[in-house]
Amino acid sequence: MRHLLRPLAAPVTYSRWLHLLIPSTVVSLWMFISVDTPWMPCVFAVPVGLLPAIRLAEGVQAQLLLTPGERGRADASISAAPSVTWADRWRTVVWLEVRLLLAAAAGFVTVWLSATTYDLVSFSVGARPSLDWLTGFLQARWLCALFVPLPVLALLGLVVLCGEVATAAARGLLGPSPTERMTALEERTEQLLERNRIAREIHDSIGHALTVAVVQAGAARTAGSPEFTARALAAIEETGRNALDDLERVLRVLREPDLPSSARPTMVEADRLLESARGSGTKIDVEMTGPLALVPGPVSREGYRILQESLTNVLRHAGPVPVRVRIAVEEERLELEVTNPFPASPHGPGSGSGLRGIRERAALMGGKARTGPHEGEWRVHASLPLDHIR
Repeated sequence: MRHLLRPLAAPVTYSRWLHLLIPSTVVSLWMFISVDTPWMPCVFAVPVGLLPAIRLAEGVQAQLLLTPGERGRADASISAAPSVTWADRWRTVVWLEVRLLLAAAAGFVTVWLSATTYDLVSFSVGARPSLDWLTGFLQARWLCALFVPLPVLALLGLVVLCGEVATAAARGLLGPSPTERMTALEERTEQLLERNRIAREIHDSIGHALTVAVVQAGAARTAGSPEFTARALAAIEETGRNALDDLERVLRVLREPDLPSSARPTMVEADRLLESARGSGTKIDVEMTGPLALVPGPVSREGYRILQESLTNVLRHAGPVPVRVRIAVEEERLELEVTNPFPASPHGPGSGSGLRGIRERAALMGGKARTGPHEGEWRVHASLPLDHIR
């Protein structure tokens, strides 16, 4: 019983009924103009439904009254967008026809059941009903009183049933088209890719800064030299400032989604990473060839992060060991290579998620990244294609 009565307590049941009765006003107005042509509103619905804006208006109204819980959601089952294709326009025409027919049926049954309820009550208290069939069907007045709840219950059941039918029809006829579904899926994919990119940005930037700070602090503690300690503290301070700058860039992207990606660091700023690593006591031998400033922005930004994560892995897992860095801008590719001796740690280099992030960044640019032992050393090698030099 509770399951049957639950829809009657839901506000959406009555908003759906209101949605059904709205077209009845149009039909009623037309009946004042011409009683002999009640079918003319269905004819007028054809050219009206072909207008692109009608699908938008019907979709907004249907979302508001039929599925208010989905209003404004990207995955709403009823689309609120103008018609783009002829298929969308003809589906809108069919929806208008179905809505008019449902409205006519619902309006007629509502009036008839309401009048029946009124006559049953009137006849049971001694008044003469306006419907003559009641006097022949129900002779006893007490029997009319017993039948009063029946048309009321029938009307309530009709309210629920017609609302469900109208909602199902709207979802089928005003639902997102295949093109709209594909667009929504692409937007969702872009959002997920952006979240992953921001997560990698934070991991690479903050992880690099903390790794450098930990290595420098540990070296300063064991060195026993005031001069070395002062240099280490200065390097920690500089690394922390750079990390705060990177964090501010990432947070600005979150606060301002339209912020251009050019605000992110590029390979032109690679010297900053190298100096930060050198400040921890690491000896770095660098070989740079080619015009880094002319590398396309997306490739340069991802290359910067790959270099950053590679140096972070060296400091985290191998400590202040000699490192060879090769950066080459060739005719069609940006080549990055970071090589260092194997660490003494039993865990080995790159046991976290950093190496996976390097491979993901390279794949995102259409390139490849290889990490692992190479000729007795640990090597990270990334090759990123250049569409063209700008």
